[in-house]
Amino acid sequence: MRLGIFGGTFDPIHWGHLILAETCREELGLDEVWFMPAALNPHKQGRSISSAKDRLEMVRFAIAGNPHFRVSNLEIKRQGPSYTVDTLRTIREGRLDEDFFLMIGQDSVADFPRWKEPDEILRLATLAVVNRGRERPDLDAFAKQLGEEALDRVVEVEMPAIDISATDIRRRAQEGRSLRYRMPRSVELYLLQNQLYTSENPAEDSEG
Repeated sequence: MRLGIFGGTFDPIHWGHLILAETCREELGLDEVWFMPAALNPHKQGRSISSAKDRLEMVRFAIAGNPHFRVSNLEIKRQGPSYTVDTLRTIREGRLDEDFFLMIGQDSVADFPRWKEPDEILRLATLAVVNRGRERPDLDAFAKQLGEEALDRVVEVEMPAIDISATDIRRRAQEGRSLRYRMPRSVELYLLQNQLYTSENPAEDSEG
C-alpha cells in the first residue's frame, strides 16, 4: 500500500486541493489519498474556522465518486492543535510495511524545519512537495537546516497552476459573489445552504 496524507483546514475544499491530490496519486502511484481536516492548524491559529462537521461534510461531498480518496476525522477527534508528527505516528500503528507520502505545497517547505519534530516526520513519511506552477522550493536551504540526508526523503511533484484559494472563496461568499467553478457544485451548494462565511470577516491568509 502506498498512502498519501493530505492535511489542511479545507475551509472550504476546492478544485486546487482536488487536483493536487489527484496529481500526487497519479505521479506517485498512490493506492489511496487520505484527506485529513485539522481540528486546529497550529500554523494558522488566530482566525476562526468553520465547524469540524461542516468541513468534514464538504470534503465528503468533494471526494464522492473517487474510489482512491478517503476522508479521516482522526485529527478532529483528537482535538487541539493538529501536529503532523502525531498524526503520522497514529496512522503508522499497524501499518509498518506501507509507504507513506506527506503531501505539502512548495510554499510550506521553508517553514517545514520549524514544524514539530521534522526529522521524525521524515522518518515516518516521504515528503511529497508539490510545485503549483510557482517558483521551485528552496531545497538547498531545506538541506542546510535538516541535513543533506533529508533530501532522500523528498520527492517533487509538478501540477498545473490553479489560481484558487480558500481565502478568496470565503471573501466572495461574504460579498455575495459567484462561487461557480471554484469547487465541486455539491460543495458550493452545501456552503450556500448553510450560509458559511456570510457573516464573518475572512482572514487575510495564504491558505491554498
